[in-house]
Amino acid sequence: MVITKRGLVLGATAVVLSTVAVTGAGLHLSQSQAFFRESPKELVDEVWQIIDREYVDATFNQVDWEAIRTDYVKNRSYNSKEDAYKAIREMLETLEDPYTRFMDPQEFKNMQIDTSGELTGVGIQIALDEETKKLMVISPIEDTPAFEAGILAKDVITKIDGQSTEGMDVNDAVLLIRGKPGTQVTLTIERGEEEVDYTITRARIEIHPVRYSYRPNPEGGIGYIRLNTFSAIAAQEMREAIKDLEKKQVKGYVLDLRSNPGGLLYSSIEISRMWLNDGTIVSTVNRQGKSKSEAANNRPLTEKPLVVLVDGGSASASEILSGALQDNQRATLVGTQTFGKGLVQSVKGLQWDESGLAVTIAKYLTPSGRDINKAGISPDVVVELTEAQRKELQRDRTQVGTKADPQYAKAFEVLQQEIAQQEDSGAVSSSR
Repeated sequence: MVITKRGLVLGATAVVLSTVAVTGAGLHLSQSQAFFRESPKELVDEVWQIIDREYVDATFNQVDWEAIRTDYVKNRSYNSKEDAYKAIREMLETLEDPYTRFMDPQEFKNMQIDTSGELTGVGIQIALDEETKKLMVISPIEDTPAFEAGILAKDVITKIDGQSTEGMDVNDAVLLIRGKPGTQVTLTIERGEEEVDYTITRARIEIHPVRYSYRPNPEGGIGYIRLNTFSAIAAQEMREAIKDLEKKQVKGYVLDLRSNPGGLLYSSIEISRMWLNDGTIVSTVNRQGKSKSEAANNRPLTEKPLVVLVDGGSASASEILSGALQDNQRATLVGTQTFGKGLVQSVKGLQWDESGLAVTIAKYLTPSGRDINKAGISPDVVVELTEAQRKELQRDRTQVGTKADPQYAKAFEVLQQEIAQQEDSGAVSSSR
């Protein structure tokens, strides 16, 4: 994510149960701006202008965007802000982009990340599936009520407290799922052919994005690092973890990105630089086809062997990091296909009131030029979990990242082979 005066760019899918600090939120209007509050039509036009100027698809999903303005701005009058909100959502629906969305003041407030890194809710990130238009779980956040209840990436939410989600807007779903800590919400989940009710107690959750440990081994210890989300403090915590493990003289690393739904683009770039000596990390391409690349800066914290764990819940910023490491042949990826979210959003506070807009402004490509949107990243070594194995790991979280975790066990095996090969060639790199 890149913070600018106009807003900030997100590398994550709709972060619906957390919030994002956005430049422009809570604006104080000058007298010259006060007229905005007198005419809800100005808000509709403001949103139209932003889409017209910045939306990634210059064809606007093959929609005549000028005709949309004629219909919604020139030919209509609005008696209330609620009428304007409804019109904006209708207007944005023509783009058929679940990540470009309007947020009323309460929804926008719900989306703002405070400095403590806390969120209130059940701990899932959701979006509308672009093909089925169903409400889909991108990923549960680890060690949250939803995660502990057994919610999985790509689960479909068919009902919220018995209310059907068919045709429901993501924002409306968020408002139903959120609530005071200690209260409960029942999510009806469709998974394959089954439909199951999960009653989950809401909580206030403090997220620490990085957890790590030294794993002793007869051939030399390894470092295990689990990264849960790319928050504002993720890079700092990752740096501390690597430095501490380097002091312990580990022989190599397993980096666990499973069920990491993404987060801030700049966080994924900073973390990539900790592992890469040189090479491109990611390229973003806007509607004019202009490409901007981010590269390594020749200051890695370690050059020791690295294996990365990924799965269907590894999305967005996770895919930027894993794609950069894979394309630069810096790491071996183990696990299953990643989520496939290759779009970048900018989140803006709107002048008319304290509402906000998330708009897709670019797509990103891996260093080799791969567009992974909807496709995901294929691991180098595929390790599928059975339903029984998945449930066991959810039942007993202490097994994750241990030999009882089949994907970790394979990653450990691959890492041991790579350490041995490197030592045989006499090419063990010293840490920096």
